[in-house]
Amino acid sequence: MQNRIMITGAGSGLGREIALRWAREGWRLALSDVNDAGLQETLGLVREAGGEGFVQRCDVRDYSQLTAFAQACEERFGGIDIIVNNAGVASGGFFNELSLEDWDWQIAINLMGVVKGCKAFLPMLQASKGKIINIASMAALMQAPAMSNYNVAKAGVVALSESLLVELRDQEVGVHVVCPSFFQTNLLDSFRGPTPAMKAQIGRLLEKSPITASDIADHIFQQVGRGEFMILPHEEGRMAWDLKRKHPEAMYDEMTVMCAKMRAKARQAL
Repeated sequence: MQNRIMITGAGSGLGREIALRWAREGWRLALSDVNDAGLQETLGLVREAGGEGFVQRCDVRDYSQLTAFAQACEERFGGIDIIVNNAGVASGGFFNELSLEDWDWQIAINLMGVVKGCKAFLPMLQASKGKIINIASMAALMQAPAMSNYNVAKAGVVALSESLLVELRDQEVGVHVVCPSFFQTNLLDSFRGPTPAMKAQIGRLLEKSPITASDIADHIFQQVGRGEFMILPHEEGRMAWDLKRKHPEAMYDEMTVMCAKMRAKARQAL
């Protein structure tokens, strides 16, 4: 390993904390985001933590920007050893409220952004026998109500990761997918949905979480080192996933109850 890592969505939140975790190990970092100010702040923190690297603005919806970013990694680092497809946005709303534009926006960033990141960087990873770390969500596994477009996009990231795990194993490219539950982050800065009440409900869940983005970044670092494919940072998430696999109908019943409560709260907020 030559200790070269690329991270999308590195201007804040989990992307920034992943950058700092690897920086503390002395890695060279290629950082991208659509938030230029956030990127510069992350780079400063990375240098304070003992890492080095560069930043490049990149919108993951645009494949040409990702290939340009990959080219910059080749020119500056001579390749890359780990890619972290982390860039993502939040959304919510009941299915009948979501527009097709809401669906297109969500899929374009949270799913196709990951597809394009893998596509743009795969040749370098094949050369370095590197690793792919895709950031999905527990929403990919649990499909909570009023998040259908987000659930589908993140489930696609898990399916993509499973596909790549199998296809790339004989090429010695490692694949990992991370499914965090709610955690303390600025994810709501990107929130898009039809009702303010939904954003407020998700905000309360984020605030109540006992786990931070820094905790999750450390868990990812440890589990990748152990070669774990599906990384579930939250204990409650691991328990819920275990329950769903053993008793899926019980989980669907639980989600139905949750859905009724959310609808009631949404009506109260009107």
